[in-house]
Amino acid sequence: MARSPAGAREDSGVRPSVADPEQAPEPPAPAPRKRPVSWTGLWFVAPFAILFAVFLLWPTITGFAYTFTDRSLTGAPADYIGWSNWAESLADPAVWSSLWNTLVFTGLSTPPLVLVGLGLALLTERARKLGWFLRFSFFAPFVLPVAVVTMIWIWLYQPGFGLVNDTLTGLGLTEVGWLADERVAMISVVITTLWWTVGFNYLLYLAALQGIPREIYEAADVDGASGGRKLWNITLPLLRRTTALVLVLQLVASLKIFDQVYLMTRGGPNFATRPLIQYIYESGFTGFRIGYASAISYLLFAVIVVFSAVQFRLFSRKEV
Repeated sequence: MARSPAGAREDSGVRPSVADPEQAPEPPAPAPRKRPVSWTGLWFVAPFAILFAVFLLWPTITGFAYTFTDRSLTGAPADYIGWSNWAESLADPAVWSSLWNTLVFTGLSTPPLVLVGLGLALLTERARKLGWFLRFSFFAPFVLPVAVVTMIWIWLYQPGFGLVNDTLTGLGLTEVGWLADERVAMISVVITTLWWTVGFNYLLYLAALQGIPREIYEAADVDGASGGRKLWNITLPLLRRTTALVLVLQLVASLKIFDQVYLMTRGGPNFATRPLIQYIYESGFTGFRIGYASAISYLLFAVIVVFSAVQFRLFSRKEV
């Protein structure tokens, strides 16, 4: 009787298969060894964490708690008064006028601080032979103390013998009360702030310009692009992230304006330049109302958070 080729397999009932090395199951990976927990890194973080908690976190929490009390700088016992400080601050005309002055200063100072910083950086990048001198000249005012800066500009703005008014009278124009006229006092502070702080934005833009590859401009030259087209289509788009950073930093710094205003005008004339931080200072350290001043300070904090959130929302897109 003839046997079929598969007879042996039929007898056993099992069909052997040819082993395929590519489909063979991989051996199980060895279980990862657990590393011992090391707390050494905490010793490096501990100094900063302690300082952060003592000088920032704890005062923030304590100051917020003061907003619900009538705490006074005189040392009198403080009582819980609920939301009275918050309600009073929202109904206080001085709070709103000071906040308006702060917003006016922010609106007047931010655009020139960004544009002038960018322009100075472009000038320095183009005039390479004078680069060291321009960097020193543009950044030097930023390292001066605010007291020195305000003293310089107070003398420049002086009527009669001040350099600015002397120049105006030499040109046949009338003198301007730069610090005594309500209409121009804020502009005077803005000019001083621009001269003093534009060097920081200038350095940020200069560093960003030096990070742009030269090959991009060389390719544009080969294509016959003009200087204006290279600026508009290459330089400015590649500086978008730097511009976003400068705007956020500048807005936050302008909303916290105090030093130069207090030293130059004391908030005058007729409170035309008084910022909100100065009113917080006057309420807390002149009026001795620490609880009320704390409530106003947290209102300003809320304004800064809103402005910062809007800025991050606008500049956090992928195309920026």
